[in-house]
Amino acid sequence: MRIYLLLYHAFIFIYTAGIRIASIWNEKAAQWISGRRMQAREIDLLPINNRKVTWMHCASLGEFEQGRPLLEALRSEFPGHYYVVTFFSPSGFEVQKNYAGADKVLYLPAPTAAKARHFVAALQPSLVIWVKYEYWYHYLHELKQRGIPVVLVSAIFRERQPFFKWYGELHRRMLQYFEHVFVQDEASAEALRLLNMRLAYTVSGDTRFDRVVQIAESGEPIPMIEAFRSDHPLLVAGSTWQDDEEELDHYCNTRQGLKTVLAPHHIDEGHLLDIEKLFKKTIRFSRLKTLSQDQFPNYDVLIIDNIGMLSRMYRYATICYVGGGFGDDGVHNVLEAAVYGKPVIHGPEYDKYREAIELVETGGSFPVNTALELEATCNQLLTEEKIYSDACAASMNYVRSNSGATKIILQYIRENISIRKNVASPVGKSGA
Repeated sequence: MRIYLLLYHAFIFIYTAGIRIASIWNEKAAQWISGRRMQAREIDLLPINNRKVTWMHCASLGEFEQGRPLLEALRSEFPGHYYVVTFFSPSGFEVQKNYAGADKVLYLPAPTAAKARHFVAALQPSLVIWVKYEYWYHYLHELKQRGIPVVLVSAIFRERQPFFKWYGELHRRMLQYFEHVFVQDEASAEALRLLNMRLAYTVSGDTRFDRVVQIAESGEPIPMIEAFRSDHPLLVAGSTWQDDEEELDHYCNTRQGLKTVLAPHHIDEGHLLDIEKLFKKTIRFSRLKTLSQDQFPNYDVLIIDNIGMLSRMYRYATICYVGGGFGDDGVHNVLEAAVYGKPVIHGPEYDKYREAIELVETGGSFPVNTALELEATCNQLLTEEKIYSDACAASMNYVRSNSGATKIILQYIRENISIRKNVASPVGKSGA
């Protein structure tokens, strides 16, 4: 075990040193450093006032969206607690730093033994929720030493992960620090069984389903999108990259009567200008707001130049296109579109994502390899009512039938974890 810890310490040293060097020219690395430096004193001054603390940690924005339904359910049930959300990445922190559902949103301090001891001692949480993955040894070890319950939610396990390798002893040790593990699917449960460890786990499903249902049921309408669509069929293309846009442009520019709403993954000025060159009769959302509605018919493609609207826009779509599937990282979140009972189209790279695979298998989404396939699929959905209605029903049924993970996890916490003020003292020197 000691050799693995020495290697882990070396990794942490090299990782943090690399970020410091990269911060000279890389904005996200600079945010990683400056954000943690700015909050260092703030951690000791949190106005907890003897309230019980619930802490949820997320790697980035996607994991936050997974954990959010559980956090908000806990806040509803235990409104007197003090709720802390931490992020490892700047992309998650910067978007959610003013999230009203937490009393405090912070960067997770650097994952060293000293930082972990200081942070856990300052919070003294009664319950810690780790979302999906990102296993930091010193934090998990310190929480275990203090007897603080930690649950892992929406986890996925596959045999290619370090837990299942000969060199994965440290990862297997960290896994044992969780009081309970909630996995997304039976395949993950089977992978855990192969470890032959005394590990408590439950197949609960993925809390992302609960999140998209929550958004669909409570999201505010966007009247301007409805007015832009008018009585035309509407293609809403979300989280698009340049490859996606190049596959879409011919169809969107030539299909008579079609309106398109394009929400690119990156909204820097250079990318927006490239989109405006690629598509005809475009207008940005920020400018559309300045026009009267009788001018809307002059435009066929609406470019969303802000962050935060996409999950609500899919409701207005006739067909949804979800970007990312023509890039190496794969398709983005298909559930945000499917929850509204809409057919989903995406590129060919989706095999890393269980929900995308299953949505294809149920008939709710359609992978395409080329612009010609995309056009043929869109035309079929727009002209063949039976195929369209079956796809809509498949999407809706898939999301609704897989929701409910939040209730399962919440019930476990109610019955098995005493959410009380933790007053245990550290046991020895943590961090090895």
